[in-house]
Amino acid sequence: MQTRNRSVAALAGFAALAVVATACGGSSSGGGVTPTSSSSSSTGATGFTKISTNSGGTPVKGGTLNVLGTSDTDYLDPNVTYYSLGYTIAREFSRQLYTYPATSGHQTDLVPDLATGQPQVSSDGLTYKITLKSGVKWNTSPARDVTAADVVRGTKTTCNPNQPFGGLPNFDFLIEGMTAFCKGFAKVQPNAAAIKKYTENTPLSGVTVDPADPQTVVFKLTQPATYFPNQLALPAFSPRAVEMEDYVPASSQAAQHTISDGPYVVSSYQPTKQITFTRNSVWDPATDNVRKAWVDKIIITMTDDPESGQKQLQTGTPAADLFMGGVPSTDIPGLLAANGGQGDPNINVESEIASNPYVLFNTQSPNNGGALTKPAVRQALSYALNRAHIIQDMAGPKVSPPLTHVLPPQIHGSTAIDLYPYDVTKAKSMLSTAGVSKLTLKFLYRPSSPTSTKIFQTVQADLQKAGITVKGVQSPDADFYTKYLQVPSAAKRGVWDLSLAGWGPDWYGNAALSFFGPLFDGRVLPPTSSNFGLFNDSTVNGLIDQAKAAKTEAESNALWAQADKATMQAAAFFPLSDPNEATYHASQVHDFVYMPEFQTGDFTNVWLESGKNGG
Repeated sequence: MQTRNRSVAALAGFAALAVVATACGGSSSGGGVTPTSSSSSSTGATGFTKISTNSGGTPVKGGTLNVLGTSDTDYLDPNVTYYSLGYTIAREFSRQLYTYPATSGHQTDLVPDLATGQPQVSSDGLTYKITLKSGVKWNTSPARDVTAADVVRGTKTTCNPNQPFGGLPNFDFLIEGMTAFCKGFAKVQPNAAAIKKYTENTPLSGVTVDPADPQTVVFKLTQPATYFPNQLALPAFSPRAVEMEDYVPASSQAAQHTISDGPYVVSSYQPTKQITFTRNSVWDPATDNVRKAWVDKIIITMTDDPESGQKQLQTGTPAADLFMGGVPSTDIPGLLAANGGQGDPNINVESEIASNPYVLFNTQSPNNGGALTKPAVRQALSYALNRAHIIQDMAGPKVSPPLTHVLPPQIHGSTAIDLYPYDVTKAKSMLSTAGVSKLTLKFLYRPSSPTSTKIFQTVQADLQKAGITVKGVQSPDADFYTKYLQVPSAAKRGVWDLSLAGWGPDWYGNAALSFFGPLFDGRVLPPTSSNFGLFNDSTVNGLIDQAKAAKTEAESNALWAQADKATMQAAAFFPLSDPNEATYHASQVHDFVYMPEFQTGDFTNVWLESGKNGG
């Protein structure tokens, strides 16, 4: 998985084709924060779910939670991280205005965290006032209250010149004055003194402290936005302690001096190797209705591999409680078939709420006389691709339910359409009508991933039936995004014609913008966006603008549905699956709840059996 633009990237196997970062839940059309009406995180497109929480019994406080993993976060900085592992790790020491509860069936419901309740929204939908709970402390010396000024500081930090938050395009246009503030920030020297001076002395008119209450932060918007409350669960809006101004955001020095307002503190951090959390003595559980903090210590190692990690979890040793990633694809069939078909009691299968993977079309490729620039040719390819065949490479429809359009069914505005049922005869006819013959397409893929390799081979075989030759272009993992997909010139030179990518929302519920903005708005190109195929369609762009400015959620949902259909009519890409994610916990782990935002459980809410609690 890359350090995002919210993109899913690993394609390592089964539904853990990648690690997706995710964020928020539902809102009312008037802008207030309300729970989503359905247990959207628990149901994939086929409805297959196997929930294994190992709940029941009296929770035991204490012990050490040992979490195995394969990689580090991108940045140990809540205002900057744009990665599911980053969000997972931030949960321990950083609190947000709003967040998601580790409650089975409600993992994408938006609930207050630092906020005392719903925002106070002005009648024109342009001003949001959010009051912070009293009694929430930073673990500074001496401990001090988390205030609205800290939220202002954190929001400003998202566009710092050293490493800005990757999801800025979701809200920089929306918050009053932020575009100008960020442009000015980009010119600042990326050292701590200069960044601190700009942050503390440059006003951001759209994010201020209420003059009447230092615990109330005020957001002013440039336009009504029904999705803004959902965005406020992003860690990017986390408060930032003034002491962190002594370090460059996202730097290694900042990572070694984190300040906590959550139940745990970072007591030790060895990048790419291990991170250890211990209790935060100033955390008051009375102020936190989301984190239970049963265990005394959390140790995350980053040097394991999925196969050995899975074996350790199945042994029940106290040294292995959870794995920060999905179950290896080769292990899933046996685990689901165990116990007479009832499945291993410790495997959990729930929807990622993502489009992962999908087939990318390079819409500006000069190859084949520019054939892929024509919608009719891309439509023909869509008829020629056999989604059912490809899904078999992804462990089948039970694990990888088919997705035939842009928005997964759990995202507001999703409307089921399938414009391209498999029809090789129609594909041939359309290519002939378009005056295209003897197409030879370059498929960029990563040979290190068995699933990616299988999908390439299946696409090659299926398109051959339509008279299309597909040749592989292999890429090392490290180059796949940085050398190819995130570099528009590579697409424009025709280095590749087809490839694979994946996407998960930045928040949940009213979250269609977090698909269409980064993926299909042709006015914003990589590396600022993840529109790797350089798709640009005036109809789709116009619908995005209309939906972003809709005054009610019902209006925006209707417009997003139109944008979905228009995107598919233009054959911007070929979606494959809204996959389920299989995760596994050791038998001593209780109250494990899968969190789509993290693609694993919430470490702050599990508890361990006495005698098997790692200490």
